[in-house]
Amino acid sequence: MKCSQGRSNLWVFIAPYISSASAEICQQAGVGYLDLAGNCLISFDTIYVKRDSAPNVRVQRRDLRSLYSSKAERILRVLLTRAKQIWKTETLAESAQVSFGQIANVKKILADREWLVAGEAGIRLSDPRVALDEWAKQYRFDRNQVTGYYSLSNVAECESQLAELCQQRKVRYALTSFSGAARLAPAVRYQRVTAYVDGNLDVLVNRLGWKRVENGASIHLLTPYDEGVFFESQDVGGIQTVSPVQIYLDLQNQHSRAEEAAQAIRKVIEKSW
Repeated sequence: MKCSQGRSNLWVFIAPYISSASAEICQQAGVGYLDLAGNCLISFDTIYVKRDSAPNVRVQRRDLRSLYSSKAERILRVLLTRAKQIWKTETLAESAQVSFGQIANVKKILADREWLVAGEAGIRLSDPRVALDEWAKQYRFDRNQVTGYYSLSNVAECESQLAELCQQRKVRYALTSFSGAARLAPAVRYQRVTAYVDGNLDVLVNRLGWKRVENGASIHLLTPYDEGVFFESQDVGGIQTVSPVQIYLDLQNQHSRAEEAAQAIRKVIEKSW
């Protein structure tokens, strides 16, 4: 839209929402802007009005549930864990174990947020840091079923016992939270084992001799809300550990020195970017 004010002409770009990246392009081109969220730049003669960082509420309300559903999170997990890789739809769907339709839906949401770089070779996240920060805010640890146990053995012994038994019985498992962080980026001491287990907990626990408790648990076994939590699990010292991205997400829901442990594991993540 072109506006005239005396001898001055002002070009103003108007859209439902203008992101910070789009706003910068307008500003560099000497063009004003205005959106429905209230972001604006109006500058002419002695008038200067600027407002930035108002969120795109309409988009957020629509896509939060879609972007952070269990299947969509599988896609985010892959994109963040292998952030340098350029992904074709076929390979991304295979790695995330989701449909092509799910890939298309997530791509649209990411593109709307300007989180995506797309080209003939494929797609990747434009800024993994922003995507991970936002996911950490929205991540719901309570979707996992958490069962507490107590053992007279210390934390290290319990982790080794669990790993050995799961390997013997071919049960999928992986340490997370403080247990996982201590293996990839040791920064704090911890007093509780935390592990995902995809199997019959009663059979394992009876064999281990652990006692189920409601309070004062020294062990938390998690029945995962989705098998995507196991993506890129790795063997560290003979014990399976979830990916650094999953550890970081799970630490967001913990207390004590979780923030310190999370920052240590964040450095491990960013080195891979």
